[in-house]
Amino acid sequence: MRIDLHTHSNRSDGTDTPAELVVNAALAGLDVVALTDHDATTGWDEARAAGEREGVVVVPGIEISTTFHGESVHLLGYAFDPAHPPLVEELERVLGGRDQRLPRILARLAEHGIDITEEDVALQSGAAAASGRPHIADAMVAKGYIGHRDEAFQGWLNSRGRAYVERYAAPLLGAVRLLKDAGGQAVVAHPWSRGSDRVLTADAFEELAALGLDGIEVDHVDHDDVAAGQERRQVGDRREVHPPQRRGHGLGEVADPAGPGRDDAVGGRRLPQQHPGDHVGVGQQVDLEGHDDPQVAAGAAHGPE
Repeated sequence: MRIDLHTHSNRSDGTDTPAELVVNAALAGLDVVALTDHDATTGWDEARAAGEREGVVVVPGIEISTTFHGESVHLLGYAFDPAHPPLVEELERVLGGRDQRLPRILARLAEHGIDITEEDVALQSGAAAASGRPHIADAMVAKGYIGHRDEAFQGWLNSRGRAYVERYAAPLLGAVRLLKDAGGQAVVAHPWSRGSDRVLTADAFEELAALGLDGIEVDHVDHDDVAAGQERRQVGDRREVHPPQRRGHGLGEVADPAGPGRDDAVGGRRLPQQHPGDHVGVGQQVDLEGHDDPQVAAGAAHGPE
C-alpha cells in the first residue's frame, strides 16, 4: 500500500491539473492520494473523478496558510465540509491576501529593474485559485531574469528577500478549530522547517492537541530523518498526536517555493510497509471516502506558496 497525503495541483502551486496528478499517482504505483492545494478546494471534483477512473482513492484535502507567534505554519486538513461557512470566509481572506500583495511585490521588483506585470504572472498562475510567489518566480523565469524558480526564492521572494511582502494568514489555533468544526482532520505540515521549529514546541503541541489536532508530519525532506523523526514521534506520544510519515511534496510541483527547490514527484521513494494497528496519522481516525480498512485508510504519507 502506497499513500501520498500531501500533493499540489495547478489549482495552487503545482504544475499538473488535478486529473493529471491522479493519473501520475496511479502510474507511480500509489493506491491513495490526497489533493492538498494551498487554501483551495477547487480541484476536488476533478481529482475524485480521475480517481474513480484510475482506481486510486482520492482523499479531499487542503493546506492552509497560518501563522503562530509570528511564524508561518502550514496546516493540512482532510475530509472536511468545504462549504462550512466560517471556513469558507477564512479561506477567502487568505486567498485575498495573496492577490492583494501581488502588485506590491511587483513594485518592489521593478525598483530593482525587474519588469514583471500582473498579466505576466496571470499567464503562469492559470487555473490557480490565487496568484502567489511561485507564479511570480515562474514569470521571472519566462522573461529571462532568472534561470529557475529556485533563484527567485534565494534572494527575492523568501521572507528576507528584497521583494518580499507580508500577507494575511489564518491564526493557527483558529484554523484547527475551523477544520474540526467542519468535520475534518487537522495535521501540522513540515513543522520543523522554514522557521516553524522556533514556535512549535512541545507545549505548543499540547495546546494544539487540546484543540483536536490529529497529526504532525515527521518524515519530510526538510526534516532530519533520524534526529527529527525520533524527537517528533516522542512529542506525538506525549501529546497523543499521531505523527504521520511523508516523503516530500507531491506531483506536479517542480520546486519548493518557500526555499531551496526540489523536483520530487510523488511516489519517488517507498516508505517502510505499515501494518494494521500502526499509528501513522490521520488515516486511522477518518473514514477516507468509505475506506475504513486500516490497510487503506492508513499508511505512509508522502510528501507551499
